[in-house]
Amino acid sequence: MKSYITPKDLKLGPIMCDIDGPQLDESEREILLHPLIGGIILFSRNFESPKQLVELKEEIHRLRQPSLLIAVDHEGGRVQRFRNGFSQLPACGLFSSIESIEEAQLLARQTGWLMAAELLSVGVDFSFAPVLDVGGSISKVIGDRAFDVDPEKISKLARAFVTGMNEAGMAAVGKHFPGHGSVAEDSHFSIPLDPRSFSDINTHDLIPFKLLIDFGISGLMPAHVIYSEIDTLPAGFSSVWIKDILRKKLNFKGTIFSDDLSMAGAEIIGNYTERTRLTLKAGCDMALICNNKEGLISVLDESEKFAEFESLNCLEKMRGKFNYRYDDLKNNKLWQKCSKRIESFQN
Repeated sequence: MKSYITPKDLKLGPIMCDIDGPQLDESEREILLHPLIGGIILFSRNFESPKQLVELKEEIHRLRQPSLLIAVDHEGGRVQRFRNGFSQLPACGLFSSIESIEEAQLLARQTGWLMAAELLSVGVDFSFAPVLDVGGSISKVIGDRAFDVDPEKISKLARAFVTGMNEAGMAAVGKHFPGHGSVAEDSHFSIPLDPRSFSDINTHDLIPFKLLIDFGISGLMPAHVIYSEIDTLPAGFSSVWIKDILRKKLNFKGTIFSDDLSMAGAEIIGNYTERTRLTLKAGCDMALICNNKEGLISVLDESEKFAEFESLNCLEKMRGKFNYRYDDLKNNKLWQKCSKRIESFQN
């Protein structure tokens, strides 16, 4: 990578990247000082213990001010990056097994709070959660990550989950707009194609997104899916979906994150610089580049091509409110109540 020395008063850049292990190495420190970087996403490989996460957070925060955002995919069920020392969260699809919708909403709210409080206690600003996709048998990659097969029930449970996250001090990021649940292909490994009309999508998949936008959800993530009747580009690269539909038609005012630009669903766009430019130009506020350091560095080395994408105030709104210390959290009565209730439900 081209050498770059930067002052510590940089604004947040429009790219979120990953790191290799549980501590930073010298090359990663240099990358994180680049003005295009605005955040870090953590994976299981970055986790050894809650104490180690706190130390990693402190090292990241010392690099520059304002400090980089720290995020993670921590939904519950099979998508939970940190486990030892953290509550084992249920897959969101399990909530719909509760007969009473009021009881299901209460458990979803408690789970959202518990997830957020534990992550905040180790310095993670936000989780890319919850999934707002409509479930069912079509999409295996979504599966029990979805709250339900009924868009209205999804909306109720997701709103409760987001309420819990917000009460803990964490912004929520709903995904995968406008809905990944009606395609069989996994966008991690292929380029899914959804041939339905906008009318069909609008009266089914879009319902939870519309209701959560009205509720005030802070962030959304578009899908790497081509909805061929609406645009030839995947939604995360489509100004039709992001600017015309999400911003104008649905009046979403929050932060938009691209899905990982290393996924197969993004390859149709071109190289990493082209992917990053197009997703930002289409209207995403932050582009995720994960698990491909060579691709990330190729983008950073062409930083002059991103001069038009200035830091946005909406990124600061994703910063967590760190009301809890991990060492004290388990003495918190609300943590004890939520933890006991969720453990009992799963048993």
